[in-house]
Amino acid sequence: MTYWAQSPRLAVQHRPDTRFIWNQTNDALYSEIHLSPGISTLLAILLNIAGRPLTSIIGNGLLLGSAISLCHSLGLNRDSSDWDIPEAEKLLRTKIWWAIFVYDKWSSLAYGTPPQLRSGQYDVSIPSLEQLCGPPAANPVDYEATSVYLAFVSLSRFLDRYLEHIYDLDKALPTGPCDLEVLLTQWEDSLDPSLRRRIIRGGDRLDIPGSANLRLAYLYIKLLLRKWELDAEKAASAAAAVDAAPGHATSSSIPMRCYLEVRRAAEEIVLLVQELKAPQLGDYWLPLLTFAFTSTPKFLLRCALETENTIGGIAQSMSLKLARDLVDALRGHRQRGWDVGDLCIAQYSDVVEKLAASTSGAGLAEQPVDVPELQEYLSTSVPDIDELFPSLWDMFGTT
Repeated sequence: MTYWAQSPRLAVQHRPDTRFIWNQTNDALYSEIHLSPGISTLLAILLNIAGRPLTSIIGNGLLLGSAISLCHSLGLNRDSSDWDIPEAEKLLRTKIWWAIFVYDKWSSLAYGTPPQLRSGQYDVSIPSLEQLCGPPAANPVDYEATSVYLAFVSLSRFLDRYLEHIYDLDKALPTGPCDLEVLLTQWEDSLDPSLRRRIIRGGDRLDIPGSANLRLAYLYIKLLLRKWELDAEKAASAAAAVDAAPGHATSSSIPMRCYLEVRRAAEEIVLLVQELKAPQLGDYWLPLLTFAFTSTPKFLLRCALETENTIGGIAQSMSLKLARDLVDALRGHRQRGWDVGDLCIAQYSDVVEKLAASTSGAGLAEQPVDVPELQEYLSTSVPDIDELFPSLWDMFGTT
């Protein structure tokens, strides 16, 4: 239903009521889960949780949990390459497994719940290009699109390593931001040269189906790594202040370099959104990446409050400007029917305008920043990544 207008044959027809059809399919799906679940049930669940706009967070989580349980019951977590079943069934099982894997990891990041699939509990290999679409000459477009999909799957495997640290309550894993930065660089180097240029540089090169979605996911992970580095600097600074001898002053300030690197990572997301054209807007987008758009302005606004000392400084800060640019770009895309940024618009459209208005009054330029007063504009009714991981992302709290 989301892509109804993208089909020349369907666009001239009346589109049925989306909510009515959604309710009917949900009723049928839940009935099948309880009565006779099978491979077809997994396909139906994938179509359900991939729906846009993203409105049922708890419902999607329940369906994904059911799908993972069913995957284990049907043995999809095991390598079936030497099983006595048709090759087509082997490939179907592999494709379903990795689709479930992708949604498990990105749902974990978006919803703030631990991933349900753990490394060491499956041995399914990622399918090859030839397995999925045949020889390259068969259909070049399908071949390139499949390359993007496989790159997204491998990026999701990297995300799994990141989530292992996030949800390690004992903090027994030695992995740090620098270690993951190396792994991300290795992922970049593993890409085909042509695809690597598209994903790393972006711009007008995002013409392969799924490439814009992959670039957003890549930039989002880079932003999270930069946040992690900044959080590590804050923790080290706080520890140094505690360990300092009484009467000896210590520098507890965080290097501006850390803020600039995170802001630069956020700016890449803003630029990506501004550069999207109609072909990219009508392309596939993982609905869960809507949380990339809610996390970006929230960090930018808090970054402005943390790095500026005066009201005038906040009003003129690049962080506030980037947040406004992102919201404005998402508004423009919404007029074309693109709903991936709806949550960001709902949460931050008024917030950004109010914060800008509150810092632009005459005679306020040199007034010191009242952080608690301004932070009231950052309160939102829907949690996002910063609130779902308070121990890691609550970098701008005051004491």
